[in-house]
Amino acid sequence: MMGRIIAIDYGTKRTGLAVTDGQQIIATALDTVRSVDLLTYLKKYCAEENVESFVVGLPKQMNNTASETVKYVRTFIGKLEKEFPGMKVDTEDERFTSKIASQAILASGAKKSKRQDKSLVDKVSAVLILQSYLEGRKFR
Repeated sequence: MMGRIIAIDYGTKRTGLAVTDGQQIIATALDTVRSVDLLTYLKKYCAEENVESFVVGLPKQMNNTASETVKYVRTFIGKLEKEFPGMKVDTEDERFTSKIASQAILASGAKKSKRQDKSLVDKVSAVLILQSYLEGRKFR
């Protein structure tokens, strides 16, 4: 049995999380946590579940250059690697995930209050990052 993969849509205030099943086939929304509590949350989760690796969304601009928030994401990745030595940490382009997540929530017929729920958008974004990573892995 493989370990799960956790996707992280890191934000300076909130972070959306998604996780695969044990077979690494299905990506599911996991949670939205305050970014200050993120490492504690991940340590607890990894103690209870078999986690193989992390995938962190890397925000890029349309011209493929690093966005302003990349420095925060890179700092977080450094902390993640220090906290989980030996655990694989990959990155995935997350350019359109928030926009696609908002559209997916809208298309699902969710009420306006649900569509404006940023934590829901963060979770759905993490799922999209994870699905993109899983699909891309077939070609790597």
